[in-house]
Formats: sequence, structure tokens, C-alpha cells
Amino acid sequence: MNIRLAEAKDIKQLIKMRWDSTIEVDESKKNESYDDFEKECQIFLENALNSSQWYIWVAAEKETVVSHIYIELIQKVPRPGRTTYPFAYMTNVYTVPKYRNKGVGSKVLGSINKWIKENNYEFVIVWPSDEAINYYKKNGYVHCTEPMEYFPS
Repeated sequence: MNIRLAEAKDIKQLIKMRWDSTIEVDESKKNESYDDFEKECQIFLENALNSSQWYIWVAAEKETVVSHIYIELIQKVPRPGRTTYPFAYMTNVYTVPKYRNKGVGSKVLGSINKWIKENNYEFVIVWPSDEAINYYKKNGYVHCTEPMEYFPS
């Protein structure tokens, strides 16, 4: 298993995995247009892979992506008296069902945790599903209270 940053050659697989992960939790979406979704996601992924804001980590077996975690770096406003580092927002965490419960996702997360430390990012935030809380806890994450939200009407 190769843990690495995603490359342009992975885009088609990442699009399909995003589709599959959505359908897995909400079957009503399977009636949406895959072509429309693919076009939108293709643009997002091309931009993300060419930015210094998004980092998409994958686990690949040969050339097949079997797990991924997306990281968006959020820049912080500088504060006097200290060096300011960004924090990381983790999202779109997914492992193909056949590879679940075999430590693949934890290997990807472990690589990210190491990368976070090496780059002095301040912290990582993730909003896990109820089912995923133990996955994060066993990988060193602390469950905290929810942030406040505002939904414009």
C-alpha cells in the first residue's frame, strides 16, 4: 500500500469515490446526473491539486486508489508575539468498503498526523459521523463540543 498525495492521474477515481461515498449514505442521490457531478468535481479537483490550499492524501494499491482524506489549510490572521501557522480542516474521508477495517484509513491518517507535526500546523478539525468517532479517537483525536453555526436564510 502506497500512501501519497493525489496526482492528476487519480482524478477520475477520486470523482467516482466521491460519488460512491455520497450514494452510500444517501441513496436518493443516485438519481442525480453523474455527468454534471463529474464536470463540477473535475474542475474542483484540478484546482485543488494545483493549489497550496488543498492536500488530498490517498492510499493506493498499485494504481488503484482505495482510500483518501482531503485536507484544506486555513490561514489564520497573524498575532503579535508568535509565528502564525495555518490549521487543517479534514474532510471527505473515505475508504472503499472492501478495504475497511484493515488499517488502511489509519495508515493514511497516521501519515497526515506526521505531516501536520512536521509542518507545524496548529491543529486539525474534523466533523466525524457518529460511526467514525472511535476511528479518530484511536488515532489520537479528541472529541470536542460542536462549534456554533449560522445558516443564512
